Amino acid sequence: MSHLARAIAVLMLLAPMAQADVPLIILDRTQLPFDLGPGHPANSPSRTENSPNSAANSASNPANASSTWQNRPTNPANEQRLIITADGGVLGYYATSAGGVLNLFDVNGRRIAFRPARGTRSLFTARGEWCGTVDGGGSSFVLAVTQSCASQFR
Repeated sequence: MSHLARAIAVLMLLAPMAQADVPLIILDRTQLPFDLGPGHPANSPSRTENSPNSAANSASNPANASSTWQNRPTNPANEQRLIITADGGVLGYYATSAGGVLNLFDVNGRRIAFRPARGTRSLFTARGEWCGTVDGGGSSFVLAVTQSCASQFR
């Protein structure tokens, strides 16, 4: 079992979560399998489909904007989509656009990162830097991010 898989298993057992809350863990990039890391072509920040400037991923796209009701911190639905730490602390929330982009926001509604709708499980910062990966799917998944990405939630 990889370092990432062990960390995810421990978090799933220890973190008190509501049904849709998502744990965030800090990853060690050297422990990631190649297909999840930024070296894989599908996960490259230079790939057009992963760019924060592509229409689907852009923060100026209303579906990804902090000002859109679905993405606002005052939207009660976002209380059911929290991004939490292993000790239950709240870092922010997530919202998925109609086009399938997964957006990660801090508690104040600032967009921190996104996962493009297709082609990768990688997360990218709003500036387009590789930030981490998403493991799992549906209503049960885990966000594994670099320390520098996690620090942007504070």
